[in-house]
Amino acid sequence: MISMSRKKGRKSTHGSESLTQNPFGMLSGLGSLPAGPKASSESTARAEVTPAPTEKTSRRGTKNTKRGRVDIVRQTAHRGGKAVTVVRNFTGIGLPEKQELAKKMQKACGVGGTVKDGCIEIQGDKREEVKQILIEAGFQPVFAGG
Repeated sequence: MISMSRKKGRKSTHGSESLTQNPFGMLSGLGSLPAGPKASSESTARAEVTPAPTEKTSRRGTKNTKRGRVDIVRQTAHRGGKAVTVVRNFTGIGLPEKQELAKKMQKACGVGGTVKDGCIEIQGDKREEVKQILIEAGFQPVFAGG
């Protein structure tokens, strides 16, 4: 049986042999390249970044005020008698935007909350505060249930 050595075709990198090909050899013939952008140390340290828009806008640049109806419900079932405000029936809104809305609601109400099963849950009976935030975001909130 013939054993093949993996080291047979390798070249030493200790400088005893020269490489057969210079990878940068072709660059010397390209002397007429344009100069790169001039960047000072100050401008690179303070790179201007445009913030991403936080509000959803329509194509014309106006704020989208017709994003659909959402239900605001106060629940106490299976929560030890504690009231929880639940916002549900969002249409055309993804999980990241729901989480952003939940953070705004938590901050405005001064309570905790979460996003579960596509619904936003805010601790306590905070329906009026939640309604104002949803109106500002362009939704049409409706009180449903108890």
